[in-house]
Amino acid sequence: MRLDASGKVSLDHIYTAPDPRTYFQVLRPLGYCVPQLAKPYFDKLVKEYRETEQVAVPRVLDIGCSYGINAALLKYDATMDELYARYDGSGPGTRAGLLERDRDLSRSRSPAQGLRFTGLDASADALAYAHEAGFLDDTVNADLEAGDPTPAQRDLLAGTDLVISTGCIGYVTERTLVRVVEAQDGRLPWMAHFVLRMFPFDPVEKALEKLGYRTTRVDGVFRQRRFAGPQERQGVLDGLAAAGVDASGLEEEGWLYAQLHLSRPQHR
Repeated sequence: MRLDASGKVSLDHIYTAPDPRTYFQVLRPLGYCVPQLAKPYFDKLVKEYRETEQVAVPRVLDIGCSYGINAALLKYDATMDELYARYDGSGPGTRAGLLERDRDLSRSRSPAQGLRFTGLDASADALAYAHEAGFLDDTVNADLEAGDPTPAQRDLLAGTDLVISTGCIGYVTERTLVRVVEAQDGRLPWMAHFVLRMFPFDPVEKALEKLGYRTTRVDGVFRQRRFAGPQERQGVLDGLAAAGVDASGLEEEGWLYAQLHLSRPQHR
């Protein structure tokens, strides 16, 4: 088992396959569930934004979107259980067959939400699948930790109403979020980030505050997934202890936990 610098097991390979089967088949035994737990909070935020800003079809940017999981859950009212069953290996055996079936879903199921989704991710394969399946409307294949978006990427980022993420903060830092905001030409999209407790959000909050945001943390914690084994558990617990985060009753029991941070313009 190879651990990354944070102490977590490296699962990089599940994000670069040509279709989502590896992603779901690796994560299912680990009980990965944070997108499902995040769904009602994103739904609520979309509703509030739509009513407050009078925007009928908000544009959502999902950072670290992989295969468009959040888009499928929010646009088509899918569930994680449905997606796990969909990619368990018992269905079509080819990427083309999976895509045909997923296009049928996105065409036949009336959108539960009037949303337009852009996915930002470093994996071209995951983005291509999500876009071809109809989950994502636009894609930005970029690493905004490393540099500014190209003019074409900036155009795709511009006009974002809501920015969401379910686990990438910590690997993605305030550098990416600042570059996303800078692409808006003065507008400040609302944000909702589910962040593992092992990653401090303070640097992000401070950077956003300088841009005109006020951040609040929602009470409670949210399970992300089980540890992949004792090595990962110890690596994460060591990291939490070093950061002064009390893991008793939470990560010590065998699960990674996230917290939800909401960032809105200070005038809201």
